[in-house]
Amino acid sequence: MRRQSSRAKTTEHETAVRRYRSVTMSDSTVTPTCYRHPDRATRLSCTSCGKPICVECSHDASVGQKCPECSVPEGRSQVVHARRTVGRPSFQTSPVSFVIMGVTIAVFVAGYLSPELDQTLFERLAQANFLVATGEWYRIFTAALLHGSIMHIFFNMYALYLFGPRLEQQVGSPAFLSLYVAAAGAGGMVSYALGPLNQVSIGASGAIFGLFGAWIFVAWKMRGTPGGRSMFNQLGVLLAINLALPLLVSGIDWRAHLGGLGAGILVAWLWSLLAVGKPNARVIRTVIAIAVAAGALAVTIVV
Repeated sequence: MRRQSSRAKTTEHETAVRRYRSVTMSDSTVTPTCYRHPDRATRLSCTSCGKPICVECSHDASVGQKCPECSVPEGRSQVVHARRTVGRPSFQTSPVSFVIMGVTIAVFVAGYLSPELDQTLFERLAQANFLVATGEWYRIFTAALLHGSIMHIFFNMYALYLFGPRLEQQVGSPAFLSLYVAAAGAGGMVSYALGPLNQVSIGASGAIFGLFGAWIFVAWKMRGTPGGRSMFNQLGVLLAINLALPLLVSGIDWRAHLGGLGAGILVAWLWSLLAVGKPNARVIRTVIAIAVAAGALAVTIVV
């Protein structure tokens, strides 16, 4: 592997700093954009060199946040640029996403190969509202592990592959896992609260819609940039299609979709409000998502 010399890295870094400072001094009214992603407006800046950075490029430090170059320990590491990693999902960069996919697919395959096991899993994990009402509240979460057909699990896991890894890279694995669980629980809670008592639901759609909701909020926040506006429009069309599906296809639990979507938007909003720019941002994100999951469980118990 070819490595960039420390002197070359220093020169490139200093040049970027000088360029940013010259721009900000010449026009103080221009909204800063991330120096690595020019299409992203941002209010964050590196506490060491002052360069503007987006959430994706922010590295939590003991005080404030740093850009990728300033956060590298001297003499031991190499800067890996965003274009080399973002958009290339892998277990190394987003382990939780791939573990969720692996476990969910394994459960489906096991049930597919053994009808007896499939029946046992369905009886133990599916969200049967009449059983939730008797105190089996855990079912609002465990239903996300079950799928009724190959097409069902394919669409959900493909959506997880599209929306999960990059979000996990940005917010951290613990926060991502907490968001996934919170969205699954919120979807189950709304399905239980608004659905008939004899309804039985399975699938990870609520959790997937939670990831979708988080991305919609991010795109809305970035709507002032060309890239953010394009992403927001694309996600809006995709959302409209998915919300219309229950009107055309029977058997879709639209309540779980709405619950998961709302939880994803809520968590992402709270993240932007309470975690952005904080030294312990990843811990705060995790706590927020866990609190939303606990809230979904509490509402289920009360209802």
